[in-house]
Amino acid sequence: MRNFHHNVIRKMRPSTCHLDPLPTSLIKSHVSTLSPLITTIINHSLQHGHLPQSLKTAIIKPLLKKPSLDPEKTSNYRPISNLPFLSKIIEKVVSSQIHTHLQSSHLYDKFQSGFHSAHSTETALVRVTNDLLVASDQGSPSLLLLLDLSAAFDTVDHSILLHRLQHFIGLSDTVLQWFRSCLTGRTEYVALGEARSRSHAVTCGVPQGSVLGPSLFSIYMLPLGHIISRHGVSYHCYADDTQFYVRLDRTSSLSIQSLTACLEETKAWMNDNFL
Repeated sequence: MRNFHHNVIRKMRPSTCHLDPLPTSLIKSHVSTLSPLITTIINHSLQHGHLPQSLKTAIIKPLLKKPSLDPEKTSNYRPISNLPFLSKIIEKVVSSQIHTHLQSSHLYDKFQSGFHSAHSTETALVRVTNDLLVASDQGSPSLLLLLDLSAAFDTVDHSILLHRLQHFIGLSDTVLQWFRSCLTGRTEYVALGEARSRSHAVTCGVPQGSVLGPSLFSIYMLPLGHIISRHGVSYHCYADDTQFYVRLDRTSSLSIQSLTACLEETKAWMNDNFL
């Protein structure tokens, strides 16, 4: 396990958070010396199902979505969560373990290309384009709908996410307690230049910029694939983007009815899950 942590630290980005007691570059350059101490901290956290409070504070830094956008408009900024380096190391270790569990137990949505090794925007594009072209070559047009969630990571409900982790993923006991500790009791404040806001509690959402955030969001969205499949509608997801599509042929009216029913149930599910 020590060698694993050693390799994890070496491969991580050298970015430093202002909350870190030591610069990340210094930790990486002395990883052989510090690795035993870091390993002890990680093992203690996982064995006791507890993430230290000092590692659950985030600095939010507004970042312009594009350099060409007007910096005077707050809607043009993306909030980037800057977390302590040690918390990212622990999350990296947990992320590796949860990925192994999801993969070996075949729990990943096979039509979700986001945050999944060997999957990307390219795999999503290839599949959807191929299905549409095959239908077109057979003389059938297709109806395609694109759904994009706004601020999806910020509205994740913690109690619902913990329910997913327990009942969809099969986590329990100390492991589930660690995720409960990880999600609750978080605080954050906004920093811009030399100015900073007051600290406030984070009551929902998964931290943008965290290592575990993308995986937790994918787990949160797992029931959506079951809903769409139940209606016989083709789909593909990438992060918070979802593509629904159906072939229009001699049974077009049935296809449209299925898609309409699917969208109505999807909308209701989104509302129930604060999305």
